[in-house]
Amino acid sequence: MTGRTISAAWVKGIVDLLQGVDLDPRALFKEAGLDIDEVSQSDARFEPEKISALWELAAQRSGNPDIGLAMPRVAKPASFDAVAYVMMSCPNLLAGLERLVRYLRIVSDAADIRIHEEEQGYCMTVELYGGERPVPQPRIDFVLLTIVNFCRWLTGRDMHPLAVDLPRPEPANLQPYHAAFQCPCHFNAPTNRLHFSFADLTAPLPTSNPVLAELHDRFAGEHLHRLENSRTSYKARELIVRLLPDGEPLRGDIAKALCMSERTLQRRLHDEQTSFHQLVDDTRRELARDYLGQANLTLAQIAYLLGFADQSNFFRACKRWFDMSPGEYRSRPSKNGKVLAAEVVR
Repeated sequence: MTGRTISAAWVKGIVDLLQGVDLDPRALFKEAGLDIDEVSQSDARFEPEKISALWELAAQRSGNPDIGLAMPRVAKPASFDAVAYVMMSCPNLLAGLERLVRYLRIVSDAADIRIHEEEQGYCMTVELYGGERPVPQPRIDFVLLTIVNFCRWLTGRDMHPLAVDLPRPEPANLQPYHAAFQCPCHFNAPTNRLHFSFADLTAPLPTSNPVLAELHDRFAGEHLHRLENSRTSYKARELIVRLLPDGEPLRGDIAKALCMSERTLQRRLHDEQTSFHQLVDDTRRELARDYLGQANLTLAQIAYLLGFADQSNFFRACKRWFDMSPGEYRSRPSKNGKVLAAEVVR
């Protein structure tokens, strides 16, 4: 397990597609090790490895390797959860897609989306994470087409990408791709990409509303904050910060405070792609950066607040973190040319 997850809102869209092609979603979910009843729980999250297994089973049972494209050209805003409302109230599609990038973890943190300007318009790069198994073609197709369909819905026009790039050999039958995307499809590409024109991404959205945009931004930010707070690593970090002035926290103490065994804590942190040792070190580094910017704190006080037994350990840690001593880090010029804080040694 990677610790990455996909929202129930997004998985509900997969269920709708499976039903639309006369497959039995409940049976497929069970075979993939998923509980379909959890789809109705708004806070449920699903492992990307099992979602990949679900798509593999769907392709096998249907006999259709292009099943990820087998959806009507109907947008499903609900698939994007709270992010859909943020995107709808944006001034244009470019701003909406930038919000999708910002709040993507609400929908899935098993994906990475980047947008950059290019000669003809804008390019969106989409990378999916499969964990311990490769990402199947239908899962990729479904993600790309769902994004395109939602863009069409947001603009209120039957817009088409300039092109779609796919890092796979060209199939014998191109008809499903052309029917779905309505644009040239390039195969054997370096990565999954959608290309959009300047005109399509900068045209005003009919649902644009500056007042609602601010409100929806705040709601999405709060939603994302709740997701982060629910992670074991976040809770453990809060305890580490609290306990550091008493010395380096022990894993057993943190596990006890979280009402779990050390083994459970270790497993959950591993699922979130970290470890207790890494979490303590990362927390100390972040705090050190903040404390060193506060001129009223001496280096001895900072070493104490970070839980180091003596200043020499703090000095060595700073050399490892910042490639400079605490005093050098503290007295280095900031971007505006001013010294961040004068070094005080007592």
